Amino acid sequence: MPAWAGSVSEYLMKTNVLGDADYERLYRSLRLIRRAEEEIARIYPSDKIKSPVHLSIGQEAVSVGVCDVLRPDDVVAPTYRGHAAYLAKGAPLRGLMAELYGKATGVAGGKGGSMHIIDTKHNVLGASAVVGTTIPIAVGYALAFKRAHSARVAVTFFGDGATEEGVFTESLNFASLHKLPVLFVCENNYYAIHTPITRRWATQRLCERVATYGIPAHQIDDGDIIKLRALTAEVLEAIRRGDGPVFIECRTYRWREHVGPSEDYAQGYRGRADLKPWIESDQVENLGARLVASRRNAIDADVEREIADAVAFAESSPFPDVNALNTNVFA
Repeated sequence: MPAWAGSVSEYLMKTNVLGDADYERLYRSLRLIRRAEEEIARIYPSDKIKSPVHLSIGQEAVSVGVCDVLRPDDVVAPTYRGHAAYLAKGAPLRGLMAELYGKATGVAGGKGGSMHIIDTKHNVLGASAVVGTTIPIAVGYALAFKRAHSARVAVTFFGDGATEEGVFTESLNFASLHKLPVLFVCENNYYAIHTPITRRWATQRLCERVATYGIPAHQIDDGDIIKLRALTAEVLEAIRRGDGPVFIECRTYRWREHVGPSEDYAQGYRGRADLKPWIESDQVENLGARLVASRRNAIDADVEREIADAVAFAESSPFPDVNALNTNVFA
């Protein structure tokens, strides 16, 4: 399938209905994720953060563009690189930061860490450290929604590496066969840890492969958050009326190392020149440039206050009580 343009007139119609408040809301979400993760990267070497972190810096627009048009009762299933989806869905930064610190006030009680965040109050399903495993969970939720005759939608985010897992194709087939209300969102950042797509895929026609299951498949190849938001709004209408699942491939790029707070351009598997076009098209800066300077400054200040509050909350929160060691443990 080609990269989505809708039709040009349709795209312009959808994007032109956005007002100042919409741009400010989108920018605030992008800015919060970016700055929160930059703060996580700053704190990480101190060893206050008790779990590995897979940062979404550079990939924020995927989660924000999709989640901005979801209903509060729609569910999202994030990957272990899931801070962006968690925050874009409206889950609290305090709970995320406390979880990274291993504190009892964290969203998983300090037991899960970065790769196992969850907030059922905001319909953020539990993330998993195992590649691809949240895909069938989202499909299961979609099956439940259909059987309940609900208009709710399940969204599953996953990386390009997860499309190589058998459960991905099994989930596509099952969702298409039963016309389930699920949106598959592939965050294609071109690498599975350190291995590029060119060394893993015989072709890069991922959307074409997905389409063989009878699923409409679209590609956003330039990271444009407004384009992605418009496309998501359009496909959600079709999903909610019972047309079945939809797949969106979002080309994106992670700016930091696979796991950890640092850069990795000297490791030999990719070069800084690859990053340059993504910095030039950075959606945080591009969207911020649309705002009146005074409003952008006010949003930036508010974001900094929220981050400082979350860090203070995490640092002042208690560690889990030793008696809670086996609580909620299956065996």
